[in-house]
Amino acid sequence: MAEDLLSVQDLHTEFERGDGTVYAVNGISFSVAPGETLGIVGESGSGKSVSVLSIMGLLRGNGQVTEGTAKFMGKDLLRLRRRQLEDMRGRDIGMIFQDPMTSLNPTMRIGDQITEVMLSHQYTNRKGAFNRTLQLLEEVGIPEGKARFRSYPHEFSGGMRQRVMIAMAIACEPQLLIADEPTTALDVTVQTQILALLRELQQKRRMSIILITHDFGVATNFCDRIIVMYAGKVMESAPLDGFLRRSAHPYTIGLKRSVIEVGTQSHQLKAIPGMAMALTEPPRACPFAGRCDLAARRCREELPELRAIGGDHYVACHRAEEVLAAGATLDNLMAGGVVSAG
Repeated sequence: MAEDLLSVQDLHTEFERGDGTVYAVNGISFSVAPGETLGIVGESGSGKSVSVLSIMGLLRGNGQVTEGTAKFMGKDLLRLRRRQLEDMRGRDIGMIFQDPMTSLNPTMRIGDQITEVMLSHQYTNRKGAFNRTLQLLEEVGIPEGKARFRSYPHEFSGGMRQRVMIAMAIACEPQLLIADEPTTALDVTVQTQILALLRELQQKRRMSIILITHDFGVATNFCDRIIVMYAGKVMESAPLDGFLRRSAHPYTIGLKRSVIEVGTQSHQLKAIPGMAMALTEPPRACPFAGRCDLAARRCREELPELRAIGGDHYVACHRAEEVLAAGATLDNLMAGGVVSAG
């Protein structure tokens, strides 16, 4: 079995504010194999983006990683000096941000922004960077590369700006590409095109991808394996097939119920009740208990560990076996619950 390209263990991230500490990431662990696509799913504030920003050294000034390791190709990213980490960002690890308009420099021509990535990492000389930029523009679907090289970001549509971001992210042929909500601001048609482009680029280069999204449907149509985050913790993790067939965490099932399935008229959408807990202290019980119809006393008093329930399927729920044993599919949970909240 191939060694993991990235292995994150027990990651903790905190932010200091005037009114106290925010515990944004609370001991998450995950890995990415060579050529694999990992999806990180969860609602806003669950810690998805903060997790990858932590390992990339891109936290705001009031944020810090307080514990954990993030080994990429054998090197712990959290222990590297600033210059060493900067050398790896953009060269070995590429990143696509969710809003290309604010990520691109509005005062620089898009061609110069792409060539700058290669020149800053000494990937090639100036002439080579220019020629490769034209090649990248064509590869990501931007026609008339020589003419568009001198265009500014505001002259492109949202989808075309995202293609520019993708060209920048893959300019130095990274082994890992992190895509943070890459389709959030795009309409459905363009979203499909961008995901198809990412898939094509991945297959051509055999690179790994981490896709961060709040859209469960996007994750299940694009990823090989999915982890679900809530309150800065991993609630469930499984390969795609097992994840779809045997979801064992009530939060995961709640996310499934929020997805509109094309051609299914009987599917009634049901929102997850309540609000996410404030992360002003580390969770000491199940962070989802206050919103869970199946929560028992133990759930409100004891923090569940992330544990294996079969194969490569892990879940942080005290009642996971009961849910699975009861055949708790999406439909019968919607019908009123098959597990007593005892």
